[in-house]
Amino acid sequence: MTHAAGDLLASLDEGVVTRVLGRALATGGEFAELFAEDRRGSLMTFDDGRVEDLSSGRERGAGIRVVVGNTTGFAHTAELTEAGLLAAAEAASAAARSGGGGVRQVALSRARVESPSPVEVLPQEVGKARKVELLRRADHSARAAGGAVRQVTVNYRDSRRQVLVANSEGVFATDDQVRVRFGVSVVASGDTGMQTGGESAGATMGFELFATRDVDQLARSAAERALLKLRARPAPSGQLPVVIKAGSGGVLFHEACGHGLEADHIAKQVSVFAGRVGEQVASPLVTLVDDGTMTHQWGAMAIDDEGHPTKRNVLIDQGVLTDYMWDWLRARKEGRAGPANGRRESYQHLPMVRMTNTFLLNGDESPEEIIRQTPYGVYVAQLGGGQVNTTTGDFVFGMTEAYLIEDGQVTEPLRDANLIGNGPEVLRNIDVVGNDFAMGWPGTCGKQGQGVPVGMGQPTLRVRALTVGGTAR
Repeated sequence: MTHAAGDLLASLDEGVVTRVLGRALATGGEFAELFAEDRRGSLMTFDDGRVEDLSSGRERGAGIRVVVGNTTGFAHTAELTEAGLLAAAEAASAAARSGGGGVRQVALSRARVESPSPVEVLPQEVGKARKVELLRRADHSARAAGGAVRQVTVNYRDSRRQVLVANSEGVFATDDQVRVRFGVSVVASGDTGMQTGGESAGATMGFELFATRDVDQLARSAAERALLKLRARPAPSGQLPVVIKAGSGGVLFHEACGHGLEADHIAKQVSVFAGRVGEQVASPLVTLVDDGTMTHQWGAMAIDDEGHPTKRNVLIDQGVLTDYMWDWLRARKEGRAGPANGRRESYQHLPMVRMTNTFLLNGDESPEEIIRQTPYGVYVAQLGGGQVNTTTGDFVFGMTEAYLIEDGQVTEPLRDANLIGNGPEVLRNIDVVGNDFAMGWPGTCGKQGQGVPVGMGQPTLRVRALTVGGTAR
């Protein structure tokens, strides 16, 4: 089942949009864009055996962007009438005005772009009682995992985001993005204190997500992770080989490398990858891709937030830097065609260069063989949040689930500790890549105060040496 964005943005026909863009260009604008959005969603939280939060909301509006030379004017309005849009167009035009005048006609061409993520069951059509029952089941399954479980928090969230993008270059495109996410967080208590475990599932799809993902298993996995850490030993410290489980380390490459390949960072010369296209920047085993067309993945979209069809971009090919990610503004300045990475949090924000689904491609080794070939090191089953300096590539990430590798076998669990390193060095020091590619948890990427949904993934791989910030002596 597919659902056209036009049903909620029916008031914005091509005639209205043409007049709004014409008004935006009337005083000398070189480029004008209308981004309209209708977003609705719901959130449920089940904590300590009862529903703590049950909320829903809806937000509608449009942003108008006008570009004159190097100046951008932007205005947004929650009024989706023609009068409200014309007023916003005049405000954006005034902010960007540099003289000129006259009237420019805009010829629109409606784009037919198929969604990579068809929806079978809209979450809004599912009753609240059915959603609450999923929360109760997960809570029960997590608590049944062991008497040391002290606290369980379960979250359900869904959203539907319908967008229309039109601009003075003739773009007229729509998209309908439906996402569902379910997460379980568990706290266990023992002799080593309080330990936490989490598990999450999410996809750009409808309520049919739960036909493929078992909430009871998600809950048990979260609880088992917390319980296992009760007997964890302090992590070692120093430079060690680190094996990263498939899917769990995508956040490292998203943060430590992906942001440095966004064209706005390149233009400002605040990326270690600036001016290095064509150079060997990583191990020949590394091919890094950003792909907004991946069916049902968290960062999947039919179009980016500037109306361009999303696509598969190979950023690093067998270790060689081949391209950056582009939005319209940066591509215009460089005379490039085909931008597909312009994204914004909402109609109240200007677009900027952002990732979609970013991942490393498969290698040839089995994950078991990678571990067997590692006499001593750390096996990271789940990475947490971290901090990255895009100018230098230096990073710090938390390990939320990790184990010791001894004599080629995964042995004891380790307490939470940090991984410390440098993005370009990590790329060069990947010495073996597995054949078990997987995408990780659904994520939200923050940049300049805006958050957007992104996907991340990679096969099991080994980094020859990373600094582990453990406390073991």
